[in-house]
Amino acid sequence: MIETRSPILLRAQFETLFRVSQVLSRSLDFQQTLREVLRSLEITGHLSRGMVSVVDPDAGDLTVHAVHGLDSEEYEPVRYQPGEGLIGMILEGGRTVAIPRLGDEPRFLNRLGLYEKDLPFIAVPIQVGGALQGVLTVQPDEPDDGLLDERVRFVEMVANLIGQSVRLSLEVAQERKALAEERDTLRRTVRQKHGFDNLVGHSAPMRRIFEQIRMVAKWPTTVLIRGETGTGKELIANAIHYNSPRTRGPYVRLNCASLPETLLESELFGHEKGAFTGAVNSRKGRFEMADGGTLFLDEIGEISPPFQAKLLRVLQEGELERVGGGRTIKVDVRLIAATHRDLEAAVETGDFREDLYYRLNVMPILPPPLRERMEDLPEIALFLLDRLGGIQSRPLKLTAAAQRRLAQHSWPGNVRELENCLERAAVMSMDGEIDADLIRIDKLRSGPVRTSVAAVSPAPTFRAVAGDEDEAGEAEPGEPNERQRVIAALEQAGWVQARAARLLGMTPRQIAYRIQILNIEVKQI
Repeated sequence: MIETRSPILLRAQFETLFRVSQVLSRSLDFQQTLREVLRSLEITGHLSRGMVSVVDPDAGDLTVHAVHGLDSEEYEPVRYQPGEGLIGMILEGGRTVAIPRLGDEPRFLNRLGLYEKDLPFIAVPIQVGGALQGVLTVQPDEPDDGLLDERVRFVEMVANLIGQSVRLSLEVAQERKALAEERDTLRRTVRQKHGFDNLVGHSAPMRRIFEQIRMVAKWPTTVLIRGETGTGKELIANAIHYNSPRTRGPYVRLNCASLPETLLESELFGHEKGAFTGAVNSRKGRFEMADGGTLFLDEIGEISPPFQAKLLRVLQEGELERVGGGRTIKVDVRLIAATHRDLEAAVETGDFREDLYYRLNVMPILPPPLRERMEDLPEIALFLLDRLGGIQSRPLKLTAAAQRRLAQHSWPGNVRELENCLERAAVMSMDGEIDADLIRIDKLRSGPVRTSVAAVSPAPTFRAVAGDEDEAGEAEPGEPNERQRVIAALEQAGWVQARAARLLGMTPRQIAYRIQILNIEVKQI
């Protein structure tokens, strides 16, 4: 009887090994793969009630990882300590256990109520590089027929194949863990780099900006950042994204002034293969790249009216079509735009669509120019010096005379001009100490030294530098700044904005914008 059945068993085992090898080569989903292996053992190998337990590297015990015919939600978590029951014996000794009739073994625990006592029982170690990684347990479908040793050798072969899969899954798990840790580290670094810590200042205008960022970051509202060049519009956009619920999503940036209109459409909306000469492949645009995250469009005021209409559709409908394509693509993008242009004037002249203006200007943020928050100048200068010192790998410091020299300038180029000035001075400094003679002010824009700024904000005070008591000359008188000019016109017009606008040669919308960005408190008369 045995001789007639052994070839049949051998053929079944070969077929099962083939199926098992196919299953193990198909997927890196370890748990799903194990279920498929146990299913193959039952269908063609006539080995049912398969179970795989895996060693917990932290606790050192065995955890049931996969059971044929049962999902993990259908049984309570089961663990085996070394020497506990038949499975724990393998964890302790690392040797195969084969029982002709399971009911005759008093050490059997049957915690899952899975196994038949009248059938044989086979449990073999799963090893990787000589180290025990788990245990494979099965039961033949019929009582012992004298072929238990052959079945044991076959199950050991399957366990060896599973061991290779375990090795690969462990390597993948370790790589995923390392990537996740690196990703989290990078996220923390990026959030720190682009968060509030990179926005320096404690003046009233900056405190107002911080509060606006905190409020608007929570919602997917469109934000329009308006201000002069060099006032930190991109830093504000970064802070909004990295403090928002979309921080885990993509953050895509584009300067609209850096591309001609023909390329801008393809860059924002993408294109299909063959849409134009050179379009050898289909390509996603910035809107699609930013799906689920944030898109920052700098210099939004530079785009032409025809392109403004295309942009408006995306903002209103959340839909776009690639250049050369007819398929409508839905996108979920939070838009942050920035401009230094007077959009109200552009609307008046027809250079900017009024409907797009209202769509963008949902939540305006107006970073003040440096001349209107001169009390922040010492803190900004020290922040920039610290960053420059890190780049140059040496400490940098300002003398008292250099500090006074900085305080006398009105900084028409704002923080960007200040940074360039300090970097030039740091390069010219031999010992890292920056004195007044190294502070070279650009004369590209003939701005007077600071005089009337004191009416807007208190004079800045720098951290004292011992041993330097040079005196600086008095600032020369200059022309009244724009804020004073607008206030004078308002007072002359009895604080009627339309009348003041006519005095200044502006439209009512333009003067309303200036009142807002210049932080002018309108008097009620």
